[in-house]
Amino acid sequence: MSHLKMAKADGAYLKELSKIEKQDAMILDDFDLQPFDDKSRALHLNIIEERHVNRTNNIMAQVPVKKLHEIVGEKTLADAILHRIVHKSISTDLYGESLRKK
Repeated sequence: MSHLKMAKADGAYLKELSKIEKQDAMILDDFDLQPFDDKSRALHLNIIEERHVNRTNNIMAQVPVKKLHEIVGEKTLADAILHRIVHKSISTDLYGESLRKK
């Protein structure tokens, strides 16, 4: 996201967004590491809006889907982003002790 924020500041945003939209698959790891700020919410919505129908998106988060509204923040944008992510998704919940401990 920081790369896209900088691209927006220097005028290269649409070019960078176009590159992302053309990729067959996108992986967002640690989607929920920190709450979204206003710019992050807008960037995520722009990216997901263009990709959610015709492209593959893999999104990994540490919290359950029902808690993602808190991470995304601002109810209307959170609804829009999560609607596009959740309603056409296959969700897998993992339980148990971390394998990193072993």
